[in-house]
Amino acid sequence: MLPPPRLVTLDDAPALAALLRENREFLAPYEPHRDESWYTDEGQRAELATVLAAHAAGTMAPYVVLAPSGEVAGRITLAGIVRGALLSGAVGYWVAQRHTRQGLASAAVAHVIRTAFDELGLHRVEAGTLPDNVASQAVLARNGFERYGLAPRYLHIAGRWRDHVLFQVLNARLEEPGGVSS
Repeated sequence: MLPPPRLVTLDDAPALAALLRENREFLAPYEPHRDESWYTDEGQRAELATVLAAHAAGTMAPYVVLAPSGEVAGRITLAGIVRGALLSGAVGYWVAQRHTRQGLASAAVAHVIRTAFDELGLHRVEAGTLPDNVASQAVLARNGFERYGLAPRYLHIAGRWRDHVLFQVLNARLEEPGGVSS
């Protein structure tokens, strides 16, 4: 049984910084260019303080992905949480190379979808991937995401503006008459 993701804490900064340094080359094709400070304990502590402040404001749900041993294996975040008529958020995640192909990303995405729908009452969760990121697309498909479009030059990744395939999963319970709560 895989452990569910848990909310990040400032104490996760050293483990995340170590994973990011260890996986810098592996993650580079999927990430924006980062300042060297991103890969330090201090840089990750500052990042975690920022995402925890957004969590306190209700606009983000930042988690660490855990390996079966309980060690930190990556991150998953439900970001851009919007209330009102949209009731939506966007999921993004990464898992360290040595922890890939173990179902961690799929389980983490499933957990975030349950949280988004059952606890946060969202209607929709979206995700975007590079067109050639078939592994991430498979994770999304396993979790019920459907492709709905292509965003040209959507994000600045690995030094250039890159197209992204867009996916979404909808909360079926909110599709029922009277299912919307605001």
